[in-house]
Amino acid sequence: MKMIVGLGNPGSKYQETKHNIGFITIDEIAHRYHATFNKSQFEADIAEFFIGTEKIMLVKPLTFMNESGRSVGPLMTYYGVEEEELIVIYDDLDLDIGKIRLREKGSAGGHNGIKSLIAHLGTNVFPRIKIGIGRPIGSNTVIHHVLTGFPKEKHEEILLAVKNAADAAIYACEGHTFVDTMNQFNGK
Repeated sequence: MKMIVGLGNPGSKYQETKHNIGFITIDEIAHRYHATFNKSQFEADIAEFFIGTEKIMLVKPLTFMNESGRSVGPLMTYYGVEEEELIVIYDDLDLDIGKIRLREKGSAGGHNGIKSLIAHLGTNVFPRIKIGIGRPIGSNTVIHHVLTGFPKEKHEEILLAVKNAADAAIYACEGHTFVDTMNQFNGK
């Protein structure tokens, strides 16, 4: 089994925000495979589908971004998912809008959702796909930046980034190592 987790905040108020790019990508994968979020467990919405014989679980934690680990940790324990079977998709301020970067491990880099995952999993070694949202411009605060939508002129870049991130997650679930997946998709 593979578990793909998209980080974001629940509720329509946050639906199209930069901080919800993980949820948006998870929805893209669900759309491609006609998977429905019809299960709720451990404070998460869950959809399931298969790639070949591999069961894939899509997860959107409903705990709000800063407490994502509170949902993901117990889900992984319950289903017996190992860290290397997890893929986390989330926003990254330090990447230009529309760029993706894959990593097998690393620090939280100031991202509170990843801090929560590291704290609840007890490790920083798990595959991740970061999608660039850029830094705030001018006097905008980080909080305002992540909780607002993308400018219209960046929509094409974001749609491509979501497609590339979804492609990368699926590629990794098709039996490819995450190192191979990184080689195929980093920098797109």
